[in-house]
Amino acid sequence: MSDVWDDLDLLLDSPSSLTVTSNTRGTVKDKANFKVDEDVSALRKAIEGLGTTEKTLIEVLTQRSNAQRQLIAKAYEKASGRKLVDDLEGDTHGDFEDLLVALVTPPAIYDCQEVIRAIKGAGTTESTLTEIFASRSNRQIRALSEAYLAGKLTQGTVRKLAAVHDVMRPIIVKFCHMFLCFSSQGKRDETTNVDTAKAKADAKALYEAGEKKWGTDEEKFIDILCHRSVPQLRQTLIEYKNISKKTLQESIESEMSGNLEKVLVAIVKCVKNAPAYLAERLFKSMKGAGTTESTLTRILVSRSEIDLLDIRAEYKKLFGYTLYSQLESEVSGSYGDALKHLCGQDD
Repeated sequence: MSDVWDDLDLLLDSPSSLTVTSNTRGTVKDKANFKVDEDVSALRKAIEGLGTTEKTLIEVLTQRSNAQRQLIAKAYEKASGRKLVDDLEGDTHGDFEDLLVALVTPPAIYDCQEVIRAIKGAGTTESTLTEIFASRSNRQIRALSEAYLAGKLTQGTVRKLAAVHDVMRPIIVKFCHMFLCFSSQGKRDETTNVDTAKAKADAKALYEAGEKKWGTDEEKFIDILCHRSVPQLRQTLIEYKNISKKTLQESIESEMSGNLEKVLVAIVKCVKNAPAYLAERLFKSMKGAGTTESTLTRILVSRSEIDLLDIRAEYKKLFGYTLYSQLESEVSGSYGDALKHLCGQDD
């Protein structure tokens, strides 16, 4: 596993999911010849009939883009007088219910809900927060914050709080101010130009703030890793190894500990290869005793229109078998079927 994170040779030529603006690498796209009334009719029949027809719910909701699902939800409410999300919550249960509700939720609102659940649940779920903030683009982080400020949360998820910083304060305390860079604006530089001299200067600054220093200047790491563009950071990673003879990830792992280490390592991994980072998260969610269904749902839903094809490819490269086959062996029932529909099979 470490090899993929140590190899910097292809770094400058590989695409970044942190700056993806299209869904060309997703498994879910707009359905051709989309007919919203037909989908609403099928869903109503599946839900209102004697017993819920899970197969129809899966076929309709996993094979439409999120934008199309929003049109379905609006038309469903107009036709039935009920909200689609309420009917899904009333007629399905458990992980399958959570997945369907995630599918009919706008992406920014879903991210917002996941962040709030992670903070407000029984103990802060740092791994969820790390995954979301490390792997999202500026645009996604800004949309998440705007969704929070607008109070666009499904009923019962969490009461509306006064400002984003109220929600983020526990994270800021727990993570040594790590998420201050992310919490309200999404401030990472998104230019694609690379300044080699600046990369060398940043690499030197990181080296002097970490390995060369007694104690670590954490703020320097946070400032550089949270604000530089992905192409710029990739050049910095290469320059750092030239100076240190170690990768920046190795230095962070040896110089830091706890949640700050995990967050910074996640950022470095996403800069190098966000699909590989998410493939690793999926693998760990299914490894060992039990499966972390919330992680499976979140990654497959949130990346299905962005880079799930790349995540699938990295999964096979890293672990020697397909993501689809792993889902087949680890997850069962309607929930497993829905995840496999989202994932799709490798050619």
